[in-house]
Amino acid sequence: MIQQVKPPEIAISHLDHLWFQVAGTLCNLSCHHCFISCHPKNHNFGFLTLEQVEQRLLESVALGVKEYYFTGGEPFLNPDMVSILKRTLDFGPATVLTNGTVFKEPWLESLREAEQQSVYSLEFRVSIDGFTAETNDPIRGEGTFDRAMRGVSKLVKHGFMPIITAARTWPDSEEQTVISNFLAMLRSHGYERPRLKILPTLKLGEEENRSCGYRDSERITSEMMEEFDTSQLICEHSRLVTDRGIQVCPILLEAEDAKLGETLQDSIRPYPLSHGACFTCYQYGSICSNPSSGFSAIES
Repeated sequence: MIQQVKPPEIAISHLDHLWFQVAGTLCNLSCHHCFISCHPKNHNFGFLTLEQVEQRLLESVALGVKEYYFTGGEPFLNPDMVSILKRTLDFGPATVLTNGTVFKEPWLESLREAEQQSVYSLEFRVSIDGFTAETNDPIRGEGTFDRAMRGVSKLVKHGFMPIITAARTWPDSEEQTVISNFLAMLRSHGYERPRLKILPTLKLGEEENRSCGYRDSERITSEMMEEFDTSQLICEHSRLVTDRGIQVCPILLEAEDAKLGETLQDSIRPYPLSHGACFTCYQYGSICSNPSSGFSAIES
């Protein structure tokens, strides 16, 4: 009989980042590497309303939250999304993770005005996984490259500098070539000082079917945590708001043990690093945070 080794636990040092699963698991795309299998018919997790988000924003003040992140699914499928972002800018910097394919000009005009009137910044992270339609669309769906680039152009037109995020689906030997081609492509579309963030794939959801899942050996051990900078793990300083309560992080949304409570205060407790995705975070650092985290981000 194989003896089960108890995984190390990570304590949350301070709730710096608060995430919102604002669109649940609903998305207008069906990407082949999506780690939570979001698609147009996935209603496993539901939308958050403006009132629900505002409740958590108010709750977050006493806990000292410094930044707010919004993800899905596709956040802009939520009809309250523009109002949610505008309200969040009363509390702190906001970042929204989007595929960039459903923007409307009035939304961006309203959000640009709101950011200009706020003391806090609004960031957009746009997912594009190839620097051409030929490299992007087999992963994200036919026609998505052109649609996403139209979205990027709209953001730039309205004065935003989106962070383009690309999941690493190419061989390591091609990394520098891919980065160079990405930056050249973005400049050719009028984005003169492009920002690019390269992400590892997470072997969950659709990516597990596309490539493979995590091996049993891909787990964090207590020995690995010795002298490790635990601030590199998202669960050390973040929590996720969903329509079901508070969960540990946006990566482990569908894990059976991910829910930590009904309130933010309930969620301030240690979490066992027992999942393969925890191993990816250990390898690459704060993969969910913005480029200031020090992960592979390129600004030109």
